[in-house]
Amino acid sequence: MSETDARAARVALEQLLEGRSLDLPPSFGDRVERFVGLLLDANRRLNLTRVVEPGAVARLHLLDSLAGLPAIDALAPSSAVDLGSGGGVPGMVLALARPEVAWTLVDSVAKKTDALRAFAVDLRLANVSVITARAEDLGRDPAHRATHGLVTARAVAALPVLVEYALPLLTGGGALRAWKGPIAPSELRAGAAASAELGGGAPRVEPSGHAALGDHRLVIVRRERPTPARYPRRAGEPSRRPLGG
Repeated sequence: MSETDARAARVALEQLLEGRSLDLPPSFGDRVERFVGLLLDANRRLNLTRVVEPGAVARLHLLDSLAGLPAIDALAPSSAVDLGSGGGVPGMVLALARPEVAWTLVDSVAKKTDALRAFAVDLRLANVSVITARAEDLGRDPAHRATHGLVTARAVAALPVLVEYALPLLTGGGALRAWKGPIAPSELRAGAAASAELGGGAPRVEPSGHAALGDHRLVIVRRERPTPARYPRRAGEPSRRPLGG
């Protein structure tokens, strides 16, 4: 059943992308179909996603992930971190779409990262590494602090919290790309204030570029100055006491 659903999701994605050029690798279709099959199989055991109907998978997981490509291509990072990777969306899909980028997929739940490692092995994704960690701890790790050109995150946290997770990981000129639905002016204002404290610029909101995604948005925040050494705060503190309030 997973193989049939995965094939149907691939066909649905191809229909959604008809007439669009995203410069996807020749192997993308086969490999993303395999990824969907792996995700749906693992989901029966691990509850990785509530989205399982093939058309919804194509639209809400695959197309939604690929909507970030124009902004990512403009940045042209050599390495990227996907925070809260869960079942691999958007990080695994983006790693398939842009194999020249070294992707680090991060989640704090070990059963999820175990699944992601298995997916990466099955898909032979040499450009993917997986870490079990909280974002706050990763941001203080010298191996990752101020070393990545891009941070991606989908449905992870409110913007003031997310910028505290992301900006410490970025190099100068690097950026956070956050997948969002409708975003309230109050969240944008708080996100802007938090970003300024953390060395970032004002958040910029862009449409997804795909009518099928409705009111989905991308929020982009660039790191403009070094993040003060006291950030990120200890695990749990950013969400308990968000900056910018």
